[in-house]
Amino acid sequence: MRLTASEKQEIIHMVTRSDIGINRTLKQLGLNKSTFYLWYKLYSDFGVDGLSPNKRCGRRHWNVIPPQQKNLVVELALEHTQLSCRELACKLTDEQQIFISESSVCRILKKRGLISPPAHAFIQAADEYKNKTEFVHQMR
Repeated sequence: MRLTASEKQEIIHMVTRSDIGINRTLKQLGLNKSTFYLWYKLYSDFGVDGLSPNKRCGRRHWNVIPPQQKNLVVELALEHTQLSCRELACKLTDEQQIFISESSVCRILKKRGLISPPAHAFIQAADEYKNKTEFVHQMR
């Protein structure tokens, strides 16, 4: 639960003016000491503005393949339809100096609908073994 800056300021004033001590007051409020002291430092350094929640920036992922490189993989796959994912990945590395793994190339092409999933043959299990054993450790 996020508190507003005014609620945090109210808690700081309540805790600092408490007669039973900071630790007991924080325990009664159910607030961690580290959280309180962080708020107290922000309040003493920046005033009420320091207590307002910060806007979080979007998370940046270090291992995301940029869209222009994904488009390059698709273009290369459409030009060279006879190449496998492994060969496309090698061609990208050799000619474009862009390293994209074979599995990533395969994933990109599957997402664009250029690779169809393999057909699976389902085998139904039998109720019994066809060749039953007659004694221990016997396999036929």
